[in-house]
Amino acid sequence: MKLIYSGKTKEFTPELEDKIGVKLAKLGKFVEQRGEREVLLTHQVERRLHRVELSMNFYDHGVAGEGVDMDLPTAVNQAIEKLEKQLVRIRERWRDTHRTGSIRESGETELAVQAPENGARRPKIFRVDYTQDRKPMTVEEAMLEMERAVDYVVYRDAARDCVSVLVRRPDGNYDLIES
Repeated sequence: MKLIYSGKTKEFTPELEDKIGVKLAKLGKFVEQRGEREVLLTHQVERRLHRVELSMNFYDHGVAGEGVDMDLPTAVNQAIEKLEKQLVRIRERWRDTHRTGSIRESGETELAVQAPENGARRPKIFRVDYTQDRKPMTVEEAMLEMERAVDYVVYRDAARDCVSVLVRRPDGNYDLIES
């Protein structure tokens, strides 16, 4: 990781520069998977307070960490910690949106999805969106909703204040599943 100093750099001792280099080397292992990164360290002194700002680009995001303290090493540590938190947050967000749909096996519960052998498509899983603004319904209102040729309705029961599923059976009757 390439470190570029600007501002009042005469207050940085070689020992402090080595400590900064070691801490940024840790971040470098975390960050430098796509080439060399540059980190700009800006140092200002205002009324005996050291203001240190570290800024860099990561996954097309500008990331900055700022530390303010009367002690220069403490201000540098604060800036590095804030920069690290932002990098971790961006990387987790990137991982969540770019992960493949692989299935992980856990100890007791194993979920096995087999690919169809005849080349047919895999069935889709539709997740219920609970964040939509829907009013609670009664069982009768859910049955009216099912007249639109749907096989099931997921709704919030007005009487019990729970999520319920009304499923049409092949014989024309209904199954009510309540949580």
